[in-house]
Amino acid sequence: MAFTLYSLLQASLLIVNAVAVLHEERFLRHVGWGTDQGIGGFGEEPGIKAQLMNLVRSVRTVMRVPLIALNSITIVLLLLFG
Repeated sequence: MAFTLYSLLQASLLIVNAVAVLHEERFLRHVGWGTDQGIGGFGEEPGIKAQLMNLVRSVRTVMRVPLIALNSITIVLLLLFG
């Protein structure tokens, strides 16, 4: 398989899919990344763990509908062009 722009986009789509399916109660809480784990005080900068959890929540919220469309387009392209 050659390294092309399409394969790079497909790999990034797979990574975003992987982040989108992470479930806080089933998986993330067991490894110490639950919602109650990253509570900081008032005026403190959030740590890297809290920022990553915010990123995961944001990806799950914002990318739900676009991921359905992008996955569908990718499947159709793979079926048409192999």
